[in-house]
Amino acid sequence: MTYDAVILAGGAARRLGGVDKPALRVGGRALLDRVLGACRGAGETVVVGPRRPTVRPVRWAREEPPGGGPVAAVDAGVRGTTAPVVLLLSADLPFLTGETVQALLTGLGQADGAVLTDPDGREQPLVAAYRAEPLRREIALLATEHGGLGGLPLRLLTGELNLHHIPHATASFDCDTWEDITTARARIREHGHVLEEWIAAVKAELGIDLDVDTAALLDLARDAAHGVARPAAPLTTFLVGYAAAQQGGGPEALADASRKAAALAARWADEE
Repeated sequence: MTYDAVILAGGAARRLGGVDKPALRVGGRALLDRVLGACRGAGETVVVGPRRPTVRPVRWAREEPPGGGPVAAVDAGVRGTTAPVVLLLSADLPFLTGETVQALLTGLGQADGAVLTDPDGREQPLVAAYRAEPLRREIALLATEHGGLGGLPLRLLTGELNLHHIPHATASFDCDTWEDITTARARIREHGHVLEEWIAAVKAELGIDLDVDTAALLDLARDAAHGVARPAAPLTTFLVGYAAAQQGGGPEALADASRKAAALAARWADEE
Protein backbone atom coordinates (compact mmCIF):
# COMPACT_ATOMS: atom_id res chain seq x y z
CA MET A 1 0.00 0.00 0.00
CA THR A 2 1.31 3.45 -0.93
CA TYR A 3 1.70 5.61 2.15
CA ASP A 4 3.48 8.66 3.52
CA ALA A 5 4.75 8.97 7.09
CA VAL A 6 4.39 11.87 9.51
CA ILE A 7 6.49 11.72 12.67
CA LEU A 8 5.93 14.14 15.54
CA ALA A 9 9.31 15.02 17.04
CA GLY A 10 8.59 18.24 18.90
CA GLY A 11 7.21 18.72 22.37
CA ALA A 12 8.82 20.01 25.53
CA ALA A 13 9.60 16.59 27.13
CA ARG A 14 8.92 18.11 30.55
CA ARG A 15 8.87 14.71 32.29
CA LEU A 16 12.38 14.15 30.95
CA GLY A 17 13.67 17.50 32.14
CA GLY A 18 13.37 19.15 28.75
CA VAL A 19 16.00 17.03 26.97
CA ASP A 20 15.83 16.40 23.22
CA LYS A 21 13.81 13.20 23.56
CA PRO A 22 13.93 12.05 19.90
CA ALA A 23 17.75 12.14 20.10
CA LEU A 24 17.94 9.91 23.19
CA ARG A 25 19.55 6.58 22.36
CA VAL A 26 18.11 3.14 22.96
CA GLY A 27 20.24 0.25 21.79
CA GLY A 28 22.83 2.64 20.38
CA ARG A 29 20.33 4.39 18.08
CA ALA A 30 18.39 7.61 18.51
CA LEU A 31 14.68 7.07 19.14
CA LEU A 32 13.83 9.07 16.02
CA ASP A 33 16.17 6.96 13.90
CA ARG A 34 14.55 3.78 15.19
CA VAL A 35 11.13 5.05 14.10
CA LEU A 36 12.51 6.17 10.73
CA GLY A 37 13.90 2.69 10.20
CA ALA A 38 10.49 1.11 10.79
CA CYS A 39 8.77 3.28 8.16
CA ARG A 40 11.48 3.34 5.49
CA GLY A 41 8.90 2.12 2.96
CA ALA A 42 7.11 5.48 3.06
CA GLY A 43 6.97 7.46 -0.16
CA GLU A 44 7.47 10.74 1.72
CA THR A 45 8.54 11.13 5.34
CA VAL A 46 7.76 14.40 7.11
CA VAL A 47 9.22 15.03 10.57
CA VAL A 48 7.51 17.79 12.54
CA GLY A 49 9.97 19.36 14.96
CA PRO A 50 13.37 21.04 15.17
CA ARG A 51 15.91 19.90 12.57
CA ARG A 52 18.43 17.34 13.78
CA PRO A 53 20.68 14.70 12.15
CA THR A 54 18.75 11.64 10.95
CA VAL A 55 19.67 8.22 9.61
CA ARG A 56 17.95 8.95 6.29
CA PRO A 57 16.70 12.05 4.44
CA VAL A 58 13.36 13.49 5.54
CA ARG A 59 11.29 16.61 4.99
CA TRP A 60 11.03 18.97 7.95
CA ALA A 61 8.00 20.94 9.09
CA ARG A 62 6.96 23.01 12.10
CA GLU A 63 3.52 23.49 13.56
CA GLU A 64 1.82 26.88 13.72
CA PRO A 65 2.11 28.32 16.23
CA PRO A 66 5.38 26.70 17.43
CA GLY A 67 4.58 24.55 20.43
CA GLY A 68 0.93 24.59 19.40
CA GLY A 69 0.28 20.99 20.37
CA PRO A 70 -0.27 17.67 18.62
CA VAL A 71 -3.19 18.57 16.33
CA ALA A 72 -1.33 21.58 14.95
CA ALA A 73 1.71 19.34 14.47
CA VAL A 74 -0.35 16.71 12.64
CA ASP A 75 -1.72 19.41 10.36
CA ALA A 76 1.79 20.67 9.55
CA GLY A 77 2.95 17.16 8.73
CA VAL A 78 -0.07 16.13 6.66
CA ARG A 79 0.32 19.24 4.52
CA GLY A 80 3.58 17.78 3.26
CA THR A 81 2.04 14.45 2.16
CA THR A 82 0.23 13.34 -1.00
CA ALA A 83 -0.33 9.59 -0.52
CA PRO A 84 -3.86 8.27 0.17
CA VAL A 85 -2.70 6.84 3.51
CA VAL A 86 -0.75 8.64 6.24
CA LEU A 87 1.21 6.73 8.84
CA LEU A 88 1.16 8.91 11.96
CA LEU A 89 3.84 8.21 14.56
CA SER A 90 5.47 9.77 17.59
CA ALA A 91 9.26 9.86 17.67
CA ASP A 92 9.63 7.91 20.93
CA LEU A 93 8.66 4.36 19.94
CA PRO A 94 11.70 2.13 20.61
CA PHE A 95 9.98 -1.13 19.62
CA LEU A 96 8.19 -0.09 16.45
CA THR A 97 9.10 -2.40 13.56
CA GLY A 98 8.42 -2.67 9.87
CA GLU A 99 6.16 -5.62 10.62
CA THR A 100 4.01 -3.46 12.89
CA VAL A 101 3.79 -0.78 10.22
CA GLN A 102 2.62 -3.41 7.74
CA ALA A 103 0.02 -4.64 10.24
CA LEU A 104 -1.35 -1.10 10.55
CA LEU A 105 -1.58 -0.69 6.78
CA THR A 106 -3.22 -4.09 6.35
CA GLY A 107 -5.57 -3.42 9.25
CA LEU A 108 -7.07 -0.35 7.60
CA GLY A 109 -9.59 -2.38 5.60
CA GLN A 110 -12.60 -0.12 5.03
CA ALA A 111 -11.98 1.95 8.18
CA ASP A 112 -10.78 5.55 8.39
CA GLY A 113 -7.77 4.40 10.37
CA ALA A 114 -6.01 1.54 12.13
CA VAL A 115 -4.57 2.33 15.55
CA LEU A 116 -2.58 0.33 18.08
CA THR A 117 -3.89 -0.14 21.59
CA ASP A 118 -1.79 -0.60 24.73
CA PRO A 119 -2.13 -3.44 27.27
CA ASP A 120 -4.95 -1.53 28.99
CA GLY A 121 -6.89 -1.21 25.73
CA ARG A 122 -6.22 2.52 25.31
CA GLU A 123 -5.88 3.90 21.80
CA GLN A 124 -2.46 5.16 20.78
CA PRO A 125 -3.36 7.70 18.06
CA LEU A 126 0.31 8.37 17.33
CA VAL A 127 0.95 4.75 16.36
CA ALA A 128 -1.60 4.55 13.59
CA ALA A 129 -2.35 4.60 9.88
CA TYR A 130 -5.09 6.93 8.63
CA ARG A 131 -6.75 7.53 5.32
CA ALA A 132 -5.64 11.01 4.31
CA GLU A 133 -9.03 12.33 3.17
CA PRO A 134 -10.99 11.87 6.41
CA LEU A 135 -7.96 13.01 8.42
CA ARG A 136 -7.77 16.27 6.44
CA ARG A 137 -11.55 16.69 6.72
CA GLU A 138 -11.45 16.47 10.52
CA ILE A 139 -8.52 18.89 10.71
CA ALA A 140 -10.42 21.43 8.62
CA LEU A 141 -13.58 21.04 10.73
CA LEU A 142 -11.63 21.55 13.96
CA ALA A 143 -9.89 24.63 12.61
CA THR A 144 -13.25 26.12 11.65
CA GLU A 145 -14.97 25.19 14.90
CA HIS A 146 -12.20 26.37 17.24
CA GLY A 147 -10.74 29.19 15.17
CA GLY A 148 -7.39 27.39 15.03
CA LEU A 149 -5.67 24.17 16.02
CA GLY A 150 -3.35 25.34 18.78
CA GLY A 151 -3.72 23.50 22.08
CA LEU A 152 -6.33 21.00 20.88
CA PRO A 153 -6.06 17.41 22.16
CA LEU A 154 -5.67 14.54 19.70
CA ARG A 155 -8.90 12.90 20.85
CA LEU A 156 -10.82 15.72 19.15
CA LEU A 157 -9.11 14.83 15.87
CA THR A 158 -9.62 11.07 16.03
CA GLY A 159 -12.86 10.90 18.00
CA GLU A 160 -15.13 11.09 14.95
CA LEU A 161 -13.12 8.64 12.82
CA ASN A 162 -14.04 5.01 12.26
CA LEU A 163 -10.99 3.24 13.69
CA HIS A 164 -9.87 -0.38 13.65
CA HIS A 165 -8.01 -1.33 16.85
CA ILE A 166 -4.91 -3.54 16.85
CA PRO A 167 -3.64 -4.65 20.29
CA HIS A 168 0.16 -4.56 20.53
CA ALA A 169 1.73 -4.20 23.96
CA THR A 170 5.32 -3.85 22.70
CA ALA A 171 5.08 -1.54 19.70
CA SER A 172 2.70 0.80 21.56
CA PHE A 173 5.32 1.37 24.28
CA ASP A 174 6.55 4.98 24.26
CA CYS A 175 9.14 6.81 26.33
CA ASP A 176 7.73 9.64 28.41
CA THR A 177 9.94 9.28 31.51
CA TRP A 178 13.48 8.27 32.41
CA GLU A 179 12.01 5.07 33.82
CA ASP A 180 10.58 4.32 30.37
CA ILE A 181 14.00 4.91 28.79
CA THR A 182 15.63 2.58 31.31
CA THR A 183 12.98 -0.08 30.68
CA ALA A 184 13.47 0.13 26.93
CA ARG A 185 17.26 -0.09 27.19
CA ALA A 186 16.99 -3.14 29.42
CA ARG A 187 14.37 -4.89 27.27
CA ILE A 188 16.38 -4.84 24.04
CA ARG A 189 19.25 -6.55 25.87
CA GLU A 190 17.13 -9.49 26.93
CA HIS A 191 18.28 -12.84 25.60
CA GLY A 192 15.42 -13.25 23.14
CA HIS A 193 15.92 -9.85 21.51
CA VAL A 194 19.56 -8.82 21.79
CA LEU A 195 20.88 -10.39 18.57
CA GLU A 196 18.04 -9.04 16.45
CA GLU A 197 18.45 -5.57 17.97
CA TRP A 198 22.23 -5.64 17.57
CA ILE A 199 22.05 -6.66 13.91
CA ALA A 200 19.46 -3.96 13.21
CA ALA A 201 21.72 -1.38 14.87
CA VAL A 202 24.79 -2.50 12.90
CA LYS A 203 22.90 -2.43 9.61
CA ALA A 204 21.64 1.08 10.37
CA GLU A 205 25.13 2.27 11.36
CA LEU A 206 26.74 0.81 8.23
CA GLY A 207 23.96 1.83 5.88
CA ILE A 208 23.20 -1.79 4.92
CA ASP A 209 19.69 -2.83 3.88
CA LEU A 210 20.05 -6.60 3.82
CA ASP A 211 18.04 -9.47 5.28
CA VAL A 212 20.50 -11.49 7.36
CA ASP A 213 19.95 -15.21 7.91
CA THR A 214 21.10 -15.10 11.51
CA ALA A 215 20.60 -18.82 12.13
CA ALA A 216 22.71 -19.81 9.11
CA LEU A 217 25.58 -17.51 10.09
CA LEU A 218 25.51 -18.71 13.70
CA ASP A 219 25.52 -22.32 12.53
CA LEU A 220 28.51 -21.54 10.31
CA ALA A 221 30.35 -19.85 13.19
CA ARG A 222 29.64 -22.85 15.44
CA ASP A 223 30.90 -25.32 12.83
CA ALA A 224 34.06 -23.30 12.21
CA ALA A 225 34.73 -22.95 15.95
CA HIS A 226 34.18 -26.64 16.74
CA GLY A 227 35.60 -28.19 13.58
CA VAL A 228 38.64 -25.95 13.12
CA ALA A 229 39.45 -23.61 16.03
CA ARG A 230 37.53 -21.01 18.05
CA PRO A 231 39.16 -17.99 16.35
CA ALA A 232 38.00 -19.42 13.01
CA ALA A 233 34.40 -18.41 13.79
CA PRO A 234 34.65 -14.59 13.50
CA LEU A 235 37.25 -14.81 10.75
CA THR A 236 35.08 -17.17 8.70
CA THR A 237 31.96 -15.03 8.99
CA PHE A 238 34.01 -11.98 7.98
CA LEU A 239 35.32 -13.76 4.91
CA VAL A 240 31.81 -14.94 4.01
CA GLY A 241 30.57 -11.36 4.14
CA TYR A 242 33.47 -10.16 2.04
CA ALA A 243 32.89 -12.91 -0.52
CA ALA A 244 29.19 -12.03 -0.72
CA ALA A 245 30.08 -8.41 -1.37
CA GLN A 246 32.46 -9.47 -4.15
CA GLN A 247 29.53 -11.35 -5.75
CA GLY A 248 27.37 -8.23 -5.75
CA GLY A 249 25.88 -8.56 -2.28
CA GLY A 250 22.30 -9.47 -1.44
CA PRO A 251 20.71 -12.40 0.40
CA GLU A 252 21.45 -14.93 -2.37
CA ALA A 253 25.15 -14.10 -2.50
CA LEU A 254 25.38 -14.29 1.29
CA ALA A 255 23.55 -17.64 1.39
CA ASP A 256 25.79 -19.06 -1.34
CA ALA A 257 28.99 -18.01 0.45
CA SER A 258 27.64 -19.37 3.76
CA ARG A 259 26.83 -22.76 2.21
CA LYS A 260 30.30 -23.09 0.69
CA ALA A 261 32.04 -22.17 3.94
CA ALA A 262 29.81 -24.51 5.98
CA ALA A 263 30.56 -27.39 3.61
CA LEU A 264 34.28 -26.70 3.90
CA ALA A 265 34.05 -26.65 7.72
CA ALA A 266 32.24 -30.02 7.60
CA ARG A 267 34.90 -31.55 5.35
CA TRP A 268 37.61 -30.17 7.60
CA ALA A 269 36.01 -31.72 10.69
CA ASP A 270 35.51 -35.08 8.94
CA GLU A 271 39.27 -35.48 8.46
CA GLU A 272 39.91 -35.66 12.18
